[in-house]
Amino acid sequence: MFFSSIHAKQQSVALPAAIEKVLDYLKAHDFTKMEPGRYEIQGDEIFAQVFDAETKPAEEQRPEAHEKYADVQFLASGRERLGFTPDTGSYEVDERFDDRDLIFYKKVENECFIEARPGCYSVFFPEDIHRPACASGQPMTVRKVVVKISVKLL
Repeated sequence: MFFSSIHAKQQSVALPAAIEKVLDYLKAHDFTKMEPGRYEIQGDEIFAQVFDAETKPAEEQRPEAHEKYADVQFLASGRERLGFTPDTGSYEVDERFDDRDLIFYKKVENECFIEARPGCYSVFFPEDIHRPACASGQPMTVRKVVVKISVKLL
């Protein structure tokens, strides 16, 4: 997992080409003016989902993970906290939706939180359990972009 901003003056490390492609896409679009929906970047290998979400207290959001895709979660507007912890393989699954590559867990341990503001992005790999859309202060509507990258490209 890593966290940064598209407004950083430069990257100090080389990233996989697929992540570089996603960051270029994020920098080139004003998502506050786009309609919610799915936008293909590279077919089913890389695609963006633009949507509005209501943040809630962390205890009301479920931790989740994915097996086939890495998530690049980008905040276009609002404020959001995101929880994260390593997937130790010992957490009990609450629900699993294989067709959506989505696993929800009942609870996790040793969770840390980051605060996102517009322009911030987080990259979560399959080994990262994450809890998005947690309220940072008062609950609010945020505009999010989640870009899915097939792990085959990483």
